[in-house]
Amino acid sequence: MLPSLEILILSIIQGVSEFLPVSSVAHLILISKYYVFNNRSLLIDICLHLGSLIAIIIYFRNELFGLITNKSFLNKIILATIPVVLVGYLFYQTGLIEQFRNLKVIGWTTLLFGILLYMSDQKKVTKEINLNFTNKSAIIFGLFQVLSLIPGVSRSGITITSGRMQGFNRFDSSKISFLLAIPALSAASVLGIYNIYKVGSAELNFLAIIAVIFSFFFSYITIALFLNFVKKFSLKIFAIYRIILALFLLSIVYL
Repeated sequence: MLPSLEILILSIIQGVSEFLPVSSVAHLILISKYYVFNNRSLLIDICLHLGSLIAIIIYFRNELFGLITNKSFLNKIILATIPVVLVGYLFYQTGLIEQFRNLKVIGWTTLLFGILLYMSDQKKVTKEINLNFTNKSAIIFGLFQVLSLIPGVSRSGITITSGRMQGFNRFDSSKISFLLAIPALSAASVLGIYNIYKVGSAELNFLAIIAVIFSFFFSYITIALFLNFVKKFSLKIFAIYRIILALFLLSIVYL
């Protein structure tokens, strides 16, 4: 397969599954089982995350500028980020995170948290982000986001689930989820850059630049389409998709 085509596939997986309530890891594991990406490297992974990060910053640029004056909201986003940073650092240092990266775990988490997504989406809307996004709500979002460290859970999926369980509507839950993605993607990029620094310099080649561009494009389109989608429709289709994907993954493990 041509290198640029491999980057295109990886960019689609990153850009789409990073922001939809499905698991990007589950898709990467599934595709990698049948095809080995010759051009996937730490540098390419960083560029894919960087493209998604740029997309979400540009899409929410007005909200981010607003955080300069709305320090209360900014503090809550930071508060919600602290748990996943602390636990993620612990998982990374102990190597525990690698213990979860197997098809069986990913299959079951994709299934169970897909069902949880469906159940949470039945919750009646009782809260508004401008009035009810309190420190307590932020902590709950943060604690749920810790679960996303387990492959197959999906960071966006579990944070949206958290919002729906608390009574926020789908749009507000998704908006908070996307804003929480900024520090999460930033941390992933910084960690990746640090790892490259440890093993030696990496040349920023043409494929890396293409990875940023493709990832940015698919991420931006996904964010825009998904936010329009949740204004009109339920999350049922994503829950069903997760269940089907999980059954397929588990069939590979047990059959």
